[in-house]
Amino acid sequence: MNKDNISALIMAIAVVSLITGFAIYFNSPYLNKATSSGQQESNFIPASIESKNGTTISQVDKSQFKKAPDFAKITGYINTEEGRSINLKDLKGKVVLVDFWTYSCINCIRTLPYLVDWNEKYADKGLVIVGVHSPEFEFEKNVDNVKAAVQKYGIKYPVIQDNDKGTWDAYQNRYWPRKYLVDNEGYIRYDHIGEGGYAETEKVIRSLLAERAAQTGISAINLDTNTNTTTPKNVQTVDFTKEKTPELFFGYEFARAPLGNSEGFKPNQTVTYSIPQRSDLKPNTIYLIGDWKNNADNMELQSDTGRIALAYSAKSVNIVAGGKGGEEVSISENGVALTNKSGRGIDLSEQGKLVVDGQRLYNIVMHEGYDWRSLIIDVKGKGFQIYTLTFG
Repeated sequence: MNKDNISALIMAIAVVSLITGFAIYFNSPYLNKATSSGQQESNFIPASIESKNGTTISQVDKSQFKKAPDFAKITGYINTEEGRSINLKDLKGKVVLVDFWTYSCINCIRTLPYLVDWNEKYADKGLVIVGVHSPEFEFEKNVDNVKAAVQKYGIKYPVIQDNDKGTWDAYQNRYWPRKYLVDNEGYIRYDHIGEGGYAETEKVIRSLLAERAAQTGISAINLDTNTNTTTPKNVQTVDFTKEKTPELFFGYEFARAPLGNSEGFKPNQTVTYSIPQRSDLKPNTIYLIGDWKNNADNMELQSDTGRIALAYSAKSVNIVAGGKGGEEVSISENGVALTNKSGRGIDLSEQGKLVVDGQRLYNIVMHEGYDWRSLIIDVKGKGFQIYTLTFG
């Protein structure tokens, strides 16, 4: 099929999908990604704080709560004094927010401005935030990559590298992001999976700090829970009531659905992919053109140029990608280069292009509203690697 006709074909299919109301190709998100807002949270039980004879007393039955496991098998420490290790035993007496994240996860990235804000507000009042960086992809184990992300997102609180998933397993965690709030006696009092719930989480932080103040005799924390939370800047907002394309993975071990190409996945082999000579491209399905090596967690371009085609429903699109550096990526939608400011992603130039500068998440599309659209990703540069497409 002529490459110039691919965009028109995909767009036609997307339009037909709207008219016929067909089911989304697959409707369950990747098991370990908390893609919905407030996917799960525990019911917080506050302590009863009373003042008797001038003494403030905090009372709550803690037999119903679990003790927080300590950090296990940590391979590195960022933002700690001289890179020293930290553990929950050292933090006893503090309120601790344990945040499981990984730096290429868009769901995690969208939560970071809130964590940074809470650290600024409450660190001097007894809150300690510990970011547990549990990598999804191999490149996320690189300490320099993690340090770059910590700097990029303005993270000042400690971040520990959970490269072997020891702490992840200790908490029996299965999601990015996930937040646990641990009280000053080491009990898990609150558990939130996914994005959202920021106002509720901040209320719990303030309540636990008030409990701590009552128990230790320090000045009580104002329990006004109507305080405003921070609105993220330059970060995508998501309407989770809208139907959108689920995350799509490129590695043969990570993929949750087959490729649209008849060649399919061929582990550890280089395959020459082409678009089928028929007009039945499926929505929410990856199609490739060019020579691509099938790696466990990514597809790696082996020819000088390559193409990725997709019909999707969302308002924003991100890719997790990398390479040797310098590879050029051009983005077009519905047959037109993404040069308009309204649809151009944060990481694109005015020409609708980006140059790969590291293994990370790149925002390539940012619209104001949700719709079906056709997407073409053209790549120049052997060695380009793509891990996943995420949507917002």
